[in-house]
Amino acid sequence: MSKLPHDLPAGTYEWIERIGGGTITRLVRHVARREAWIVDVTRPDGSVLEAFLRVQREDGGVDPRRLERETRIVQALGRTNVPVTAVHAWNPELRATLFARDPGRSDIDKLTDARQQRAVMEDFMRVVARMHALDLDSLGIDDVMTRRPRNAREAALDEVDVIVNQWQGFLADYRDPLLSYSLDWLRRFAPEKVARISLIQGDTGPVNFMFQGDRVSSVIDWELGHWGDPMEDLGNIVVREFWNPSGGLTGLFELYARESGIPYDRFAAQYYAVHQNVRGMIPIHAVCKHAHPRESLAWYLCYRYAGDRSTCEMLAQAMEIPIERPAVPEGVGEPDVLAESALYAQANDVGPAVGDAFARSRARDVATLVACMDRRRRYGRAIDAIEQDEIGALLGRRPADAEEGVRLLDEAIRARKLPDEKLVPYLTRRSYREEWLYSPSVELYPARNWAALD
Repeated sequence: MSKLPHDLPAGTYEWIERIGGGTITRLVRHVARREAWIVDVTRPDGSVLEAFLRVQREDGGVDPRRLERETRIVQALGRTNVPVTAVHAWNPELRATLFARDPGRSDIDKLTDARQQRAVMEDFMRVVARMHALDLDSLGIDDVMTRRPRNAREAALDEVDVIVNQWQGFLADYRDPLLSYSLDWLRRFAPEKVARISLIQGDTGPVNFMFQGDRVSSVIDWELGHWGDPMEDLGNIVVREFWNPSGGLTGLFELYARESGIPYDRFAAQYYAVHQNVRGMIPIHAVCKHAHPRESLAWYLCYRYAGDRSTCEMLAQAMEIPIERPAVPEGVGEPDVLAESALYAQANDVGPAVGDAFARSRARDVATLVACMDRRRRYGRAIDAIEQDEIGALLGRRPADAEEGVRLLDEAIRARKLPDEKLVPYLTRRSYREEWLYSPSVELYPARNWAALD
């Protein structure tokens, strides 16, 4: 057995080497939100198995079958015309899957050739069209999926119910006005029609597929796969284009409609963009509240505050409610010499000396968290005072502190006492202020904005 440093579950090495028929000669932690490893196994004849290891630890979430479902979906799609990577093996005891490693690239947002970028995105839309046309019975994966929706409302809300039920322990004591409003909005505005029920990737779009040249070589990341409305995946694409700008969306959904025969519904795409954000918001807020030291909290803060802001913007866009960017209390408070010293050391002494990509990422995390703590110390009270004033204007009484304000506003939202026309502009202003307060984390994904929808 290889002697490489790792903290993988006991028995993982032996299993990988048995599957690969050789010795592990490379094991590198992949820089990603979910735990993954790049693995090479060298066989006695000198050939190399190039693999990609996914691991779902027992402390890694509230859906124990997440990785199993992803694995089964990929195995089923391997028998279709939807390109996916091969599955070398699944180990239910270790809760680990060894996938083949696609030699292509996923960073379509980094392409400088606009022609190639557009060609890849168009090919991807054709892949999605084929995926949505698959016969569901022939896939043989109902045992790892949630129920098949019978109508448009179930298609929209079944996955919302799944995520709410999975995180009910967290949600029981958690109060966030945007989350409460958005969950209620999804129920009030659920689409009334659905063209067909299809296999939905659940987080599809730029960076969640690999490409080689002008063609998609594999669609990856199926942990949220389920049965649903094809428009959900279009909403997912809108969201992923926000995070990974890849040339815009102009004409892509019309291409999809021609290829699939499924009509494009603009409001449904907007609805499902909110849907994707809200479903992602719940576990992201949970991690930000109760982060395990293994988690990259800096990235989760980025997802939370840029994601909350984008949710507000899409809510306003879908309902055609005007919003505005508020003033922020810059210049309040004094810089902290301790924070400045820590940030200097990280930027000039620690970061440049770190060679491992994952360790460099973690070093950047540390600097980001220190900067966020310093900004919260400097500006937190001023932001709280603004929130008290604005919540007071909404409720007719200024709360004693920001914590009481959040609680009272959340109660009013749950009781549907406030109109959309007042709530959405306030929630948007609040999200802009929070994004500004945590700007060191948000800069991990700078200048993210929604692409125009046809």
